[in-house]
Amino acid sequence: MTNTAKPQKLNKKLYEEELEKLQIELVKLQQWVKQEGLKVVVLFEGRDAAGKGGVIKRITEKLNPRICRIVALSQPTEKEKSQWYFQRYAAHLPSAGEITLFDRSWYNRAGVEKVMGFCTDNEYEEFLRSCPEFERMLQRSGIILIKYWFSVSDEEQEKRFLERINTPLKRWKFSPMDLESRNRWAEYSAAKDKMFAYTDTKQCPWWVVTADNKKKARLNCISHLLSQIPYQELEYPPLNLPEVKKEGYVRAPLNSQTFVPEKF
Repeated sequence: MTNTAKPQKLNKKLYEEELEKLQIELVKLQQWVKQEGLKVVVLFEGRDAAGKGGVIKRITEKLNPRICRIVALSQPTEKEKSQWYFQRYAAHLPSAGEITLFDRSWYNRAGVEKVMGFCTDNEYEEFLRSCPEFERMLQRSGIILIKYWFSVSDEEQEKRFLERINTPLKRWKFSPMDLESRNRWAEYSAAKDKMFAYTDTKQCPWWVVTADNKKKARLNCISHLLSQIPYQELEYPPLNLPEVKKEGYVRAPLNSQTFVPEKF
């Protein structure tokens, strides 16, 4: 039976306070990853409109994009389709001192490609066999690999889809593929279950995020992410801001420059 209970709301002030605390810790983690030369990969998968993008945005909001970057690949080119399946994803793996967040990942093959018929049955079965070994290879190479699945009810997904359709600022988020995801809810569910059966391993488990409440999902996911990587707070060296030395400099006339009109 589907649980139709509305997710309990989280007080906005409390949410913002807790988010700020977590983002401060993310900055500490970032500096530790850089100093220690760690390589971190985090996968974000789940239903359409499950809130993956919102979590990723809050994680990266205060971080250095040179250290923590988002990978959100578009459809593969004809050349990429001819390559080893994992090849285009491997090209985006982090170097030492970097964090890579995959907004959808190689698990496209176990989800949308399988359900929509974008891959053959042989390609799909080969993915299920080879994916766990690929992930073990990544871990043996020193990569910290963390996988999140965002779980959202069909009622909440419908609500978010309607919001996307009727809100100008969110309309771009809705695609024809979203319609198909609604039409094929059961097929996507079966594909997810089979994917978990093969790839939810002891060495690299799936962490399921209950996502009907976006704010709670963000806090829970970020808090859990921080718990998965042991880190220490680094002390910044004391700095004294020097005075600006203006001797010998003559500023160019303001009328020689082109300014943006001040409308506000």
